[in-house]
Formats: sequence, structure tokens, C-alpha cells
Amino acid sequence: MPADLEKDQEIVSPEQIRATYALIAPHVRRTPVIEVQGADFGLTVGPMSLKLESLQHAGSFKVRGAFNNLLTRKVPPAGVVAASGGNHGAAVAFAAMKLGVPAKIFVPSVASPAKIQQIKEYGAELAIAGERYADALAASEAWIAETGAMPIHAFDQVETLLGQGTVGLELEQQVNGLDTLLVSVGGGGLIAGIAAWYQGKVNIIGVEPEEAPTLTRALEAGRPVDAAAGGIAADSLAPRRVGELVFPIVQRYVARTVLVTDEAIREAQRLLWKVLRVVAEPGGAAAFAALTSGRYVARSDERIGVVICGGNTVAVDFSR
Repeated sequence: MPADLEKDQEIVSPEQIRATYALIAPHVRRTPVIEVQGADFGLTVGPMSLKLESLQHAGSFKVRGAFNNLLTRKVPPAGVVAASGGNHGAAVAFAAMKLGVPAKIFVPSVASPAKIQQIKEYGAELAIAGERYADALAASEAWIAETGAMPIHAFDQVETLLGQGTVGLELEQQVNGLDTLLVSVGGGGLIAGIAAWYQGKVNIIGVEPEEAPTLTRALEAGRPVDAAAGGIAADSLAPRRVGELVFPIVQRYVARTVLVTDEAIREAQRLLWKVLRVVAEPGGAAAFAALTSGRYVARSDERIGVVICGGNTVAVDFSR
């Protein structure tokens, strides 16, 4: 086993994830799992378990990693800084607000209005930098060099990975006997954390938009490489490349990836709202889109889990 992989496995382990959960549990929601039938959505698959991280504080799973960073690291007087497509920024802003820590969040211009509004409401300083996540990341790094603020990386940081891994811990406590778990992928923090928890006990499938095949290209190349960063979910699933810490965990424990179209993601959003009255943002619905579009075809006896990882959208209009 390569030394770097052995190191990652030791650091991001079930034992460490369990300890992380004990630390952050008072600050995060134990999000519910909804049991549904595939037939409700016109699918031949049987029972499905949907883990609704869209109901987490700040609207996504990201708050888990944010709290773990703030609770385990020494925050300097300059506070914390994060670059984000939106969800990570909202999560860091929320955690910083709750713990009384100054925060500055850099987002690209593709960030959704819903996420930008959240960040402002949580009291963080907001800066819009460039068109994509990579631009916001570069701006945040300049700010760190200038001020000494503590960076909280959206996915490629041990504390972040451990926090996101608690989604897997919770899900295993809530659902027994999963065969396959579908997880949306951007930078890979969520899928790597979950994969580090399950360690091959569940068939984990990564789901990416066709216009942002970040993990797919990395697995093809055998290392993180740049990929396209566009599409309807660009504010949450298009960081350009997966993390260096993320990749070896995913390479070992994730079965494969599938790609879905923007149209399929929109349809998955529509079905989640129509059938369950669950609001999911595009990135949050991408994993479910793999099923509804037929990009992942499950056996009739296959027990499927899906992480609905975010709900930060203004797609539902309550004004009428």
C-alpha cells in the first residue's frame, strides 16, 4: 500500500469519525431518513432510503466539517476564511456565528442568490471573486497571506473530511442492510468522508454532472486533474479538480462514478418536490438523478440509499 494512502486511511478512519461525531453532535442536526418506494417515482427498484442533509443547519452537510474545524483548531484574532461555491461558505458563516468567530467568505459569481443571502444573514463578511470556485480560492489565499486568518478548506482538509464522514456514521445507525449508496460529488469531501466510514461495506457510487466530471476524470487519470467546471450545479459540484487528500480514499473505497445531464438533475429536483415535497438544490438532487434518469440501474432487490446533500435554492416560489 502506498505510504500516502496508508496515512490517509489512518487519519480519516472510522474511529476518528466516531470521535468527531461526539464532538460536533451538540452543534449539528441528526438529519432524517425518508423511506420511499421506487414505484413512487416510476422506478423498478424497491425500497430506497433518502438521507436528507438538505435539512441540516445552513442547508447542507457542509456544516459538519465547518464545526469540526472551529472546534478542533485554534482560531487567530483575524478569524476564519473560506472559499466556496456557496454551501461551504454558508456553513462556515453559520458555525462562526454560533461560536462567535469572525469569518470572511469568498464566493464566485456563479454562487446562487440563496446562498449569498444566507452568508450575509449569518453575519460573515462576503466577497465575490471571479467566476468559478478556483477564482474564489485564489482570492481567499491572498487574504490569508495578508491577514493570517485561518483557512477552512471546503473539501481537501482532514478536519473537513472527518466532519463529512459523520453523515455515513448517522446513516449506518439509521438504515441497516444498504447495498448501494449514491452520493453527489464536487471536490469529493462528502463521498470521501462517507467512504472512509463504510470502508467497502457498502457499494458507493459517485454522481457528477456531465459538465463537471471532476472525479471521473481523476479516476481515469489515476490522480487529481483539472476538469470542466460548468453546468446547472456549478455552484456546488464544479471545483475544477478533486482534493489530494480526497483522491486516495475515493480510489480505494468508491466503486465507480456515473454522469448525469443538467436536464436529469432538473427532473430529479421536480420529482423530489412533486412526490415528497422535498426541496433540493441541483447539487443536492444530482445523486437522485442517477436513478431517475437510468444512469444507474438498480436491481429490483437492491437496497438503495441516496444522500440529498443540499437544499439551498430559490426555485420554490411561495409568493403566490
